[in-house]
Amino acid sequence: MFVSYKWLAEYVDLSGVTPDELAEKITRSGIEVEGVDVLNEGMKGVVIGHVVEKEPHPDADKLNKCQVDLGNDEIVQIICGAKNVDKGQKVAVATVGAVLPGNFKIKKAKLRGEVSHGMICSLQELGFEAKLVAKEYSEGIFVFPSDAEVGADALQQLNLDDAVLELGLTPNRADALSMLGVAHEVAAILNRDVKYPEISYVSTAEKASDAVKIKVEASEDNPLYVAKVIKNVTIAPSPLWMQSRLMAAGIRPHNNVVDITNYVLIEYGQPLHSFDYDRFGSREILVRRANDGEKIKTLDDQERTLTTDHLVITNGTEPVALAGVMGGANSEVQSDTKTVLLESALFNGQRIRTASKDHGLRSEASARYEKGVDPKRVHAAAERAAQLISLYAGGEVLEGSVEVQSATFEPAVVKTTVNKINRVLGMDISAEEIKAIFERLGFGVETDNSVITVTVPTRRGDITIEEDLVEEVARLYGYDNIPTTLPVGQAIPGKLTDYQEKRRKVRRYLEGSGLYQAITYSLTSEGKAAKYALEASELTKLALPMSEERSVLRLSLLPHLLDALKYNLARQMDQAALYEIGSVFLSEGKDQQPLEKERLSAAVTGLWHSHSWQAEKKPVDFYVVKGIVDGLVDLLGLTNQIQYKQANRAGMHPGRTAELFLGDKLIGFIGQVHPTAQKELDLTETYVFELSLVDLLTATVEETRFEIIPRFPSISRDIALVVDKNVVVGDIEQIITEAGGKLLKDVSVFDLYEGDRLEEGKKSVAFSLRYFDPERTLTDEEVTKTHEKVLNAVEEKLGATLRG
Repeated sequence: MFVSYKWLAEYVDLSGVTPDELAEKITRSGIEVEGVDVLNEGMKGVVIGHVVEKEPHPDADKLNKCQVDLGNDEIVQIICGAKNVDKGQKVAVATVGAVLPGNFKIKKAKLRGEVSHGMICSLQELGFEAKLVAKEYSEGIFVFPSDAEVGADALQQLNLDDAVLELGLTPNRADALSMLGVAHEVAAILNRDVKYPEISYVSTAEKASDAVKIKVEASEDNPLYVAKVIKNVTIAPSPLWMQSRLMAAGIRPHNNVVDITNYVLIEYGQPLHSFDYDRFGSREILVRRANDGEKIKTLDDQERTLTTDHLVITNGTEPVALAGVMGGANSEVQSDTKTVLLESALFNGQRIRTASKDHGLRSEASARYEKGVDPKRVHAAAERAAQLISLYAGGEVLEGSVEVQSATFEPAVVKTTVNKINRVLGMDISAEEIKAIFERLGFGVETDNSVITVTVPTRRGDITIEEDLVEEVARLYGYDNIPTTLPVGQAIPGKLTDYQEKRRKVRRYLEGSGLYQAITYSLTSEGKAAKYALEASELTKLALPMSEERSVLRLSLLPHLLDALKYNLARQMDQAALYEIGSVFLSEGKDQQPLEKERLSAAVTGLWHSHSWQAEKKPVDFYVVKGIVDGLVDLLGLTNQIQYKQANRAGMHPGRTAELFLGDKLIGFIGQVHPTAQKELDLTETYVFELSLVDLLTATVEETRFEIIPRFPSISRDIALVVDKNVVVGDIEQIITEAGGKLLKDVSVFDLYEGDRLEEGKKSVAFSLRYFDPERTLTDEEVTKTHEKVLNAVEEKLGATLRG
């Protein structure tokens, strides 16, 4: 919102307060002033001149030699190249010695042999933005009204001796989207009164109700519609002071009628629209929802296709305006307009936002409707516009207004207490001071002991609850006056939960192992969602997905991690190791919130390490990734509770995949991606794992126990067992461990052989067994006896034989 300091001073006394001081006070009261623009800063020496003679330059086709009266009988020659310069005009002249924006200094010059004593200026050369200059002057010099005083300060006449405050408004402060709204705010800050414009004009005997009828079908979208009719208007430029104020507010002037509706929009915050009554097409205004496929040509000469989500103003048959957004070209006020049909209405903000968004049209009017306008100003704005059209367009206002109202608009009543306000603010403000603050804001106030009942004007739609009143007191009393106090009470130092601490350890461990963290979308496509899922589940589909690729919630992290590997390999990254900690979403049934579970996944491909100086290269394989998982399990103290079991899983290599069990519960899997899937993704040999992080981090961990360094020696025995190829080594190890009893401390595999020295369908697995008793030295007889139990157990249960 751009606020003219001089314009604001018409509604509230600003004496003794400079623009910069006012900006500081407004900012400290809760509305940020983003900047103060002094319009004539650095400029001087620009006066109004009268072109008394004009003739072509003798040596230049596009230049004119002008004799310009600067007042006080001073006539100078100025060479001007503007197409629209002409004899008899009142123009802005930068005299010799003048300074224009950008520190551009005007000097006496000679152009093609002719002396020029200054420059006749366009509005752009005086600092106005090109988009704000009226079309008739956009490519030439500006021409003042014929009654402009020759020799007067042109900057003052153009209102450039003003300062403009740019307010950075939050969405809740729609009341400050008008000059009167800002005036109320400033008046409350300065403890001064607000002066509203005096509205008076003479109406004709003819009644507006005889000229137009209104019917509102969409009453929920349009609870109040007011129309006035003004006859015998003369379309012309609006007064210079009005044009300059509109340009300062960021609005381009058009003609007196359109400019007046825009002026009242800025003044009251109430959007208005003017129709050419004779081009309207009927004497009936019908407000309704548009029909699907219905078309309208708007003022920007664009044909727009409407839907039932859009609200339109019609003449009973066809749309003449897209309500609250833009008028139609078929009823536009033009140079020959004689009768104006003036609209002032209250439209539903959401309906206006829909139309504005669908058609890419955002205007000053739609912005105000979206945030909410004051219903009490709908009538007042219409009356103010009628007054100005009567005054500056010579219009005759028909008696009365025509209106349709389907709702009542009462001010909000909110209660609070002195104790509540002081408790929240940590202050001790008296009831009298609080009441005075609300009165400065223009609120109705009643007190009953410590209870304060506040009647909030409809212009302040942001105040609906008790906390809003507390905020008003705080900002008007002064945020700087709120005392700084330390919290009172028992202080408990914050810390991570056990789960958070373990998750952080997991992240540090994986990054220390050489993996990089990735963050991928939780949304995926139906084709990818169930791939590599640890648990089967129905898909959770989005009601309004942004695309098919982001239409369902994922059941596994791996599909997008593999996409990330593909992305890196396609960019000459020959090795990549990524991990992700994120959620998967298991369906709980239709219309139920899905169950969210945290997973840990990783995907690794390429070389694991490459030592060029040792001519050593190690590609990623199953045991590299298993080693990462083993280290993680050991970090969490779960080594003795985890088991690996060979498995066949969809999308995984059938011979290089294992499932992880925590006790009897499946918590994840590890292995190589199926070669077919690797080929589809253009990946080299890739290994992955996905684990249930919740199960890992919430598992019961055995208490850590320390043992003394053994004083007695241990005895090792190696055995090579011949078993069927389909026997799992882990099963052999478990049988050996159970048979060895308390004397057998360690079992480890150190060799696996399959070849022509064995029978078909057989393999040899070599184990190293360590026997130990911490209390004494074992005898050979004891070890031999236990060792024989081990051999007998594997023979009985697996048919294993010792390899000769």
